[in-house]
Amino acid sequence: MSAEKPLEGKVALVTGASRGIGLAIARTLAGMGAKLGLCARDAKRLDGVAGELKRSGATAEAIPTDITRPSEIASLVEKIERSLGPIEILINNAGIGYFAPVQDASEANWDAVLDTNLKAVFLLSRAVVPGMIRRGSGHIVNIASLAGKNAMAGGSIYCASKWGLLGLTACMAEDLRSHGIRVAAICPGSVATDFSPHTGRDMSKMLQPEDVAHAVETILTQAPQSFISEVVLRPTQKP
Repeated sequence: MSAEKPLEGKVALVTGASRGIGLAIARTLAGMGAKLGLCARDAKRLDGVAGELKRSGATAEAIPTDITRPSEIASLVEKIERSLGPIEILINNAGIGYFAPVQDASEANWDAVLDTNLKAVFLLSRAVVPGMIRRGSGHIVNIASLAGKNAMAGGSIYCASKWGLLGLTACMAEDLRSHGIRVAAICPGSVATDFSPHTGRDMSKMLQPEDVAHAVETILTQAPQSFISEVVLRPTQKP
């Protein structure tokens, strides 16, 4: 391990790694020396990301996965640990949005958002935590949102998923800190990606995916006697 490569040799799993915030995080962790397990549902885009990282000298494994399916999660973790080694860093980034008045939402909308944004974080964390406990160390970083703190019209289902994610993160941190596992949440405001429409907003003033990746880097390079439990991230100018 070196100052230039503080994560050299460590295995990191990044969900939703084919675009946006997940892609920026994967690039940052690759630059820090991590060996990367990458998952997303879009196999073609994911393969392109893995190819890019490999050309830069990184070790990367692309495994298309639907993280709402427990059987696919088990297969994902098994494949990564077989090919790269024990997962020491988990970045729960994958998420979907649904924005409409509550009276227009369906049960299917609720299930899709909550299964992806909240239940999958629980399932993936549960899959990797036993190994982290055995080794006495690990990092779990959950990408939440300011929508987990602030109500907004049309955001009932999405906000519910992110409020729940913050509660899950805080409780996981308490459960796992005595095992040497640090759990944190990052709550960005609107990020300039194709995740949701930004009509009429100046995207140059919005947070960029790299800003969230920088917050991940900060969390993962904390001194061992402390941990950052939550980062709230806002742009310097309102877009």
